[in-house]
Amino acid sequence: MGLAADDDREVPGAGECSFTGSPCRQEDKTSGAKLATRGIARVLEQGTGSTVRVTDALSGESYVSVSFLKPVLHLFNNEVLSQKDGDTELTKAVKDGILKYLNEKYDDHATNNLLDMVTLVDRRFKTAYIKEERVEFIKMRAAAELVDMVGATAPESAQTAAASSSPPAAEDDPELPRPTKKKKSLGSYFKKAGQSTTHSQPSRASIELELSMHLQTPGPDSETDPLEWWKQHETNFPLVARLARKYVCIPATSFSSERAFSASGNIITCKRSCLKPNTVDQLVFLALNL
Repeated sequence: MGLAADDDREVPGAGECSFTGSPCRQEDKTSGAKLATRGIARVLEQGTGSTVRVTDALSGESYVSVSFLKPVLHLFNNEVLSQKDGDTELTKAVKDGILKYLNEKYDDHATNNLLDMVTLVDRRFKTAYIKEERVEFIKMRAAAELVDMVGATAPESAQTAAASSSPPAAEDDPELPRPTKKKKSLGSYFKKAGQSTTHSQPSRASIELELSMHLQTPGPDSETDPLEWWKQHETNFPLVARLARKYVCIPATSFSSERAFSASGNIITCKRSCLKPNTVDQLVFLALNL
């Protein structure tokens, strides 16, 4: 009852318009929210429109994408999302928020080491997007990993060579012809002591030399497929090529696994809940590859 007598009074709690200073009515607040929404949409369309295209490109599966993360972060920080003279406060806030999220997301120590290693073995970028104070650390890390890779394969190659060079076990079958003894050639007298036909394993110095040559030689165009390049030039840098095959095949995003889960969700429905796991695997494979 008391409220009806106060209908002509100003609504308690109503603030003033931040633009005109006059009392702000409900419809003014609604209009302000619409203007703010339109402003954010305009910022996302004009200021960060390229981020959508980059995200779509990074989610691909048929090409190398992980080595683009460092260059893309550099591009966002220095060009795409950098503050410009004509930016409004809203535009600056949106850009700062996106940059803060991206930089914190990829600032993890393990992630940063992985991205630097991927960039190092990509012939298009190498050390261009690695911080100067981290270049030597990443080079030492790559050399140490190559030493471990070579050391792990050395026993296997030695066993394979020994098995191929050892003669077959003699059998007691008298019908089999006895192997004739090979005559000693004249060149065998000049064979150096300790010389063998098997190739020696590369040393730490040779590994570091190959890595330095890889970093010093000019790289291909940015549109070149790094996996295809390494396939064609593997003989020039055989050790670094092994390291490149290990890292550049990593997908940059989780879109590929999300697509697989989405496809399986479309296949396994309430009416098809009794499919065998092997059948589901085959159907998902066909859905993703046909």
